[in-house]
Amino acid sequence: MDGKMESPALAGLVREPGGAGDARLAVHGGDPVRRTPWPTYDKGAVFVHPEDEEAALRAIRSHLYFRYDYRAHRETECGGFEEELCRYFGSKHALAVSSGTTAIALAIMAAGIPPGSLIACPGFTFVATPSAIVLAGCKPLLVEVDENLRMDLDDLRRRWTPEIKAILVVHMRGFAADMEGLTRLAAEMGVPVFEDAVPALGVELQGRKLGTFGLAGAFSTQSDKSLNCGEGGFLVTDDSVLFARAVVLSGAYEGRVRRHFPDGEPPIATDLDLPLLSFRMDEIRAALLRAELRRLPVRLERFRRNYDYVAAALSDLTEIEIRQPVAPGAYLGEAFIFRVPGGDAKWFARALCCEGIDARNLGSDEDANARVFWNWRFLFGAEEVKEIKALLPDTTRHMEQAVDVPLSSSLSIEDCDQLIEAVRKVARAAGADRRPPEPVQAGAADERRHALGGFPAEPVPAAGTADAARRRRRR
Repeated sequence: MDGKMESPALAGLVREPGGAGDARLAVHGGDPVRRTPWPTYDKGAVFVHPEDEEAALRAIRSHLYFRYDYRAHRETECGGFEEELCRYFGSKHALAVSSGTTAIALAIMAAGIPPGSLIACPGFTFVATPSAIVLAGCKPLLVEVDENLRMDLDDLRRRWTPEIKAILVVHMRGFAADMEGLTRLAAEMGVPVFEDAVPALGVELQGRKLGTFGLAGAFSTQSDKSLNCGEGGFLVTDDSVLFARAVVLSGAYEGRVRRHFPDGEPPIATDLDLPLLSFRMDEIRAALLRAELRRLPVRLERFRRNYDYVAAALSDLTEIEIRQPVAPGAYLGEAFIFRVPGGDAKWFARALCCEGIDARNLGSDEDANARVFWNWRFLFGAEEVKEIKALLPDTTRHMEQAVDVPLSSSLSIEDCDQLIEAVRKVARAAGADRRPPEPVQAGAADERRHALGGFPAEPVPAAGTADAARRRRRR
């Protein structure tokens, strides 16, 4: 197939799961599986409760928006949030900042990585990863990813040069990287590991939270992350010197770094040896995040239940290959990614969109996707796209085969069933020349639900939505 909507293999009729008749794909004028917008953060599908709103209002009404005022550090919203993060991650230090990107850059700069150094990072990541490396004055060295979109350690070893001074691993789209292999290789080469855990807040790998394996871990609290305050981020580390330097760099001027060390002097000589970059978090965002942090386990459970429900229901399809974790349970579940190795992933994603499911082909040549390395013109200047793709041929192939569907924690069981139905519908047509999978029989959704130990209770919609208003009236 060539990615065009007119693909002849898809012009026929397909049998709907559990249905009694045939129906055309929506891309060919048939009825779509879903007619209402697919829930995503940019449409307001966020995990925000009335208690969270009250916390933000409390901070607003205090008129104390700057994190460094007359109060003791732990009495501020930012200070309280950082203490709670330390308890959650089991880390010695946490620093709330203005974004996940700045958290990464601060970690690199505070670790003393020399400007101009190479920092290895995967070829599949959000553009903020190489941007943070550039912000820190260093140069990204892109490394291949494997079929499950994790950094390829064999390729990293092949590309190794003494100019590489650190490895920046990314737990992309909520799936843990191979931290055991990466930390072992880093120790062999004598370089630190930094974790871009921006898309994986709350995920654990073998009982340990992502972001705590390396020298420092960086997280985001932007709108589609596990904790959401619109913008923002934080870093965690056990290295007190790195932490003190990051505090100063983030904007703790005129001795304010001491507030972060209430039990003693900070382990740096002066705060005037470093530039002040004003990457601080404000009190309003911190207040909102502190409230959200109390319900983070609930949201993580809903992400996981949604993902496991969908993945289990589609595991028998031969037309797609679902992304596999590095270890059982080592994923967030906020995105459902699969490859279409024998077909046309670009067409598959477009057909899903026509069925009412938000989807994108990661490597589409029709999409200015910020996760596609050949779109990062600031790294490659005037090079042709074909030449850029040739630098990472495996990553290029895997991304061109991949389809990405966002899974909001607010999805209902009906939403998940519609996704399952749409993927099966499109996969059946895309694989028309193969033996199709057995149709899902009536009642199969209930069987899947029982096998997965039930389904999460309906999420509480964000305050301000019509559903939330109706809920409040019923109360």
